[in-house]
Amino acid sequence: MSAWMMALALAAQSAPPGLVHTYQDVTISPRGDQVAALEADELSQSEAEPHVMVVVRARADGKILARYNPCPTCFYSGVAWSPDGQALAFVASDRKARTATLQVVRAGKLETALSFAGLLQTPRWSPDGATLAVLATERPRKETGATQAGAALVGEIGTATDEQRVGVLPATGGPLKFLSPADTFVYEYDWTPDGRGFVVSEAKGDGDNNWWVAKLAAVGVDGSFREIAAPSVQIKFPRVSPDGKTVAFIGGLHSDFGPTGGDLWTVPLAGGTAVDRTPAYKGSLSSLIWREKALFATAIVGDNNAVLTVDPATGSTKTLLSGPVTFSAGDGRVSISHDGKMLAGVAEDFTTPPHIAAGPIEKPRQITHENDTLAPQVSARSITWKHDGFDIQGWLTGPANVEPGKTYPMIVLIHGGPSSALQPTYMWRGTTNDLVQHGFYVFQPNPRGSFGQGEAFTRANIKDFGGGDLGDILAGVDAVEKVAPIDDKRLGVFGHSYGGFMTMWSVTHTQRFKAAVAGAGIANWVSYYGQNGIDQWMVPFFGSTVYDDPSVYDRLSPIRSIKSAKTPTFIYVGERDVECPPAQSLEFHHGLDAMGVPNRLIIYAGEGHGIRDAEHRADLKNRILSWFDQYLGRP
Repeated sequence: MSAWMMALALAAQSAPPGLVHTYQDVTISPRGDQVAALEADELSQSEAEPHVMVVVRARADGKILARYNPCPTCFYSGVAWSPDGQALAFVASDRKARTATLQVVRAGKLETALSFAGLLQTPRWSPDGATLAVLATERPRKETGATQAGAALVGEIGTATDEQRVGVLPATGGPLKFLSPADTFVYEYDWTPDGRGFVVSEAKGDGDNNWWVAKLAAVGVDGSFREIAAPSVQIKFPRVSPDGKTVAFIGGLHSDFGPTGGDLWTVPLAGGTAVDRTPAYKGSLSSLIWREKALFATAIVGDNNAVLTVDPATGSTKTLLSGPVTFSAGDGRVSISHDGKMLAGVAEDFTTPPHIAAGPIEKPRQITHENDTLAPQVSARSITWKHDGFDIQGWLTGPANVEPGKTYPMIVLIHGGPSSALQPTYMWRGTTNDLVQHGFYVFQPNPRGSFGQGEAFTRANIKDFGGGDLGDILAGVDAVEKVAPIDDKRLGVFGHSYGGFMTMWSVTHTQRFKAAVAGAGIANWVSYYGQNGIDQWMVPFFGSTVYDDPSVYDRLSPIRSIKSAKTPTFIYVGERDVECPPAQSLEFHHGLDAMGVPNRLIIYAGEGHGIRDAEHRADLKNRILSWFDQYLGRP
């Protein structure tokens, strides 16, 4: 049994999850002796976002050493240790006012280093600890990111964009000095080892839209700016080597800024052509951590997550830790001490609640115990099958206790992206848990286009949305029915974003599902191209713009097959969804009405790509469960 699995087994005991203690932004101190995190107690029956506190613990036994909560109404993020481990920085944000402060803790004393009229994120200390850098957006019109609710589309359109820039200030506090250009959006950054500047991923203009065409650049503390490389792939986790000569990054086909998966790419810091170092790797790298003696990475490999080292010259890998668990940390999937010997992160799976595991990289152990009494709420297993020459994996969750001889309805829940992967996280609330507690089995496949099996697998749905991946999913349903008590006549399909598109595509291309829920879907790729705020993501998947080759966009549009639709479909979307505008849901709703197919459309006021308001979330939960009850029968 792996170290992660041993820690998980210790964490799972037996009690209902009325309250779950959560951990975020876990980061280990440079010396590896302390762990800081954002922690909160969350009520399972509440849809409201909890208030977190900054908590510092001893790495050896998890003992709480300090708590910090300077602003009870603020949202905290970006916990970062100073290079000597004697200070801690984090951001406190007032989301309603769109203002933020940068907080610094020294010798147990909390000080405000910066008050800023805008958004702050990702503080990083300079190598000598004398300077703090942050990503800052002055006077923003909206929260950063395309998944956030968009600004109202009124007045003259397209004349103003928010630009996130790199800025610095003395670590003791002082005014913020912007370094990157005012017309350039910086997505991620890393200090150079000499402290004289940064490597950044950046793009001119609209930050929501242009990440897919971002470049690597060098920004100096003197305000200088030069391009390093313009890779043909999307860039995540740019990291500078300890000798300051090389930039490593994760490069691959990405449909969203958030989920990460790809190969290791490198390029000289001086500039040049980026090179893929791991083109044959049968997994998807998900974060990078460069330490003095090794380049560490995390990866999704089938149904496992792994920690490994990667040789940046040859691309050879060595797996240090692996298991069918999900782990997360503040700056990547795990946090690693300066000497590369100690690790910390949050570990969990479908049946084991979250806890912090820390210790030697190959043998971390559980150090927090707030959730030890929580019991598994579901049954869960990994499902694998073959289709069209691919080895495919998915997750099946169901009731914790199954009645012998009884068959159950099943919901096929299709993840967004498509470049993403469903990962095992503790089920105690949320849509999937709601469905299972209601009596449904839930099948969550990772079909072609997903992360976890190498870049060729991720790229396998280019110009084929809804084709091979729907075939993979239906074959997966067949595989599930061979091992679980599923009633094939009571199958539902559900998805959000790309999963919403796949739901719309499914109900217009198969009659296997008897009920459907399409969240933030896409009915017509042709009209969508001109309506959404992130059209740059589409070109790598469709091969060209809609203006150069509309035929492929038209061929893959569910609305073109609307006459084949017969499945009752519930549709929902946020009023200010930048990624999947409500016009797409309206178009599909109109088409189903014209065909006489039972359907219902709800547009949630003020919401973006995710439904975040607590009242809206509760309403959506009830509507989804009622819809499936109506057309599949109460389990």
